[in-house]
Amino acid sequence: QVQLVESGGGSVQAGGSLRLSCAASGYPFSIYYMAWFRQAPGKEREGVARIYRDGRKYYADSVNGRFTISRDNTKNTMYLQMNSLKTEDTAMYYCAASLLVQCDLVTRIRYWGQGTQVTVSS
Repeated sequence: QVQLVESGGGSVQAGGSLRLSCAASGYPFSIYYMAWFRQAPGKEREGVARIYRDGRKYYADSVNGRFTISRDNTKNTMYLQMNSLKTEDTAMYYCAASLLVQCDLVTRIRYWGQGTQVTVSS
């Protein structure tokens, strides 16, 4: 049974930091492209960051320089370090896995986590 379980969300003031984790099981984690998405109320789900099997990393312009994605294949876990948080970062954050390179697209995702809420207040 495939599971992606996010943790680490919460409430923080603007300028603060959070670290999200995504624990994966039930599939060969190391061969999958992994990504973080987020969805704010009334908005479409959007890709935030993605990390390839070889460790290459890509970020949305809105978070570049503030967020850092990483993965530990020995622990089947992915992380998202979020610094200098802004109120516009408030959203539900989802962990996602794909066998396709274009894993920043919702339609390319094979597995989703249940999400973890991040709320940034001013």
